[in-house]
Amino acid sequence: MKDQAEELRIKLKVAAEDKAPKTMAVVSGKGGVGKSNLSLSFSISLASKGNRVLLFDMDMGMGNLDILMGNTSESSIVDFFAGSITLKDAVMDGPKGLKYIAGGSGLSHLVGLDVELVDKFIKELTVMFNEYDYVIFDMGAGITDGTLKFILSVQEIVVITTPEPTAMTDAYAMMKHIHLMDTTIPFYVVINRVQSEKEGQQTFTRLSKVVKSFLDREIICLGAVPDDRVIQQAVRSQIPFILYNEKAQASRALKDISNKYTRGQLSQELKLSNSRHFVSKLKQFLFER
Repeated sequence: MKDQAEELRIKLKVAAEDKAPKTMAVVSGKGGVGKSNLSLSFSISLASKGNRVLLFDMDMGMGNLDILMGNTSESSIVDFFAGSITLKDAVMDGPKGLKYIAGGSGLSHLVGLDVELVDKFIKELTVMFNEYDYVIFDMGAGITDGTLKFILSVQEIVVITTPEPTAMTDAYAMMKHIHLMDTTIPFYVVINRVQSEKEGQQTFTRLSKVVKSFLDREIICLGAVPDDRVIQQAVRSQIPFILYNEKAQASRALKDISNKYTRGQLSQELKLSNSRHFVSKLKQFLFER
C-alpha cells in the first residue's frame, strides 16, 4: 500500500507539472536595447493565437509595460507586497486577451521579506499559474540577487541584444553569469535594431561562437528585428508596435519569431533537461537564507 501511495503521489506531481505553463524570462545585459517593447509585442502575438498569456513586469522600479500600452494600471505588484490586494487582483487586462502585472520597486525587496509574505506570494502564484499557458517575465536590465532567483527558476531565457559591441558584450556577460549558476536553462537570442538580415545573422554568429568557445554550450537564434521607425512612432502613441502597424517590417519580423517559437522545434534542438516546475524552484531559492 505504501508503494502504491508513493506511486500515486509521483503521478499526481507529474500531472500537475505537465499542466504548468511554459515560463520564460526575457533579459538583456544592458538597458536601451528594446527589451520591454519586444517582450510586450511577443506576448501579444502569443495571446492572439489563442494562448493564455501572463506578462509579468519584473523591472525593479522602472516598470513601463502599462505605459507602452497606454494604460494606467489600477494595481501593481507593489500593492500586493504592501498587503492591500491579492496577487490575482494585480492582474490587468491587455490587448488581444493578454493579461499582465505592472511592475514597481516592491520586487526589489522580495528576497528580504518575512517568510509568511514570501509563502503567501508562492501559494497565490501557484494557484494563478493554472490559468495560463505562458508566463513571461520581462526582467530589468542586468542582474540582481533578487531577479536572479526568478531567472534561474524559469524553463527558458530569451536574451535581447543589438549589433552594438557593448550590447553584445553585456549579453554574453549575462549568459555567462546565469550559466555559472545553471548549465541546463536554454538561451534563445533575439537581435534587435538590425540594418539588414545579413547583419542579424552575422551578429548572432559572432555571439554564438563566443558562447561556444568560452562556455561550451549552444544558443539558438529566434530571429532579428529591423531598426524600424514604426517602433518609435508606436512608443510615442503608446500602442504596442505589433498592433500599431501590423504590416511594418518590425511587426512581420516579430510574428516570424513568435511562429518559430511556437512550432515546438526549438526545445528539441536544445535537448531541454530543465523540466522542474517554476514555482517549486522559485520556492527553493526564496527560502534559502
